[in-house]
Amino acid sequence: MLTPDIFQPGQNVRVKLDWPETRGACHIRTPHYLRGQRGVVERHLGAFPNPEALAFARKAETLNLYHVRFAQSQFWGEGQTGDAVVVELYESWLEAV
Repeated sequence: MLTPDIFQPGQNVRVKLDWPETRGACHIRTPHYLRGQRGVVERHLGAFPNPEALAFARKAETLNLYHVRFAQSQFWGEGQTGDAVVVELYESWLEAV
């Protein structure tokens, strides 16, 4: 079942501060350095089966995928004003702020 497009371009979001790997075997598509960080939704990319479930041949729910922009300086403390990191993230890792 397709989930609704829950985040809109320009919306502030935070990547969930979660560590599923501490609870057992898992496949994670969200970089560690993003967890707990705030970003801005750039655009909705569509909806796809959850790769974190597909990796274990489990039934995969369909999730929305987004481009989320983060200020580069919040990770590495370098670069120029306006430099950004854009990452594809599934809705299950995002929360509105």
